[in-house]
Amino acid sequence: MRPLVSVIVPVYKVEDVLARCLDSLCRQSLKEIEILLVDDASPDRCGEICEEYAEKDSRFRVIHHPENRGLSAARNTGIAQASADYLMFVDSDEDFV
Repeated sequence: MRPLVSVIVPVYKVEDVLARCLDSLCRQSLKEIEILLVDDASPDRCGEICEEYAEKDSRFRVIHHPENRGLSAARNTGIAQASADYLMFVDSDEDFV
């Protein structure tokens, strides 16, 4: 089934708060979503954390940049990989309690 919304989450140097953001996305009532985590070559454990969530929840997909390219490039990568008609951007240090 094709998702209704692609949620694009650029990820860089947010190891301490990333799980809170991703847990919040897991709790969303809309289930027809894909969550694209774009690891922008973060030097901390962000890439590993993203992979852990993708293993637990099929709505998550991880894209790893080989080198840091910045927020705009990470968002553009997410846009290019999105499969839904609607896009949403979430900063990786946000949550929606």
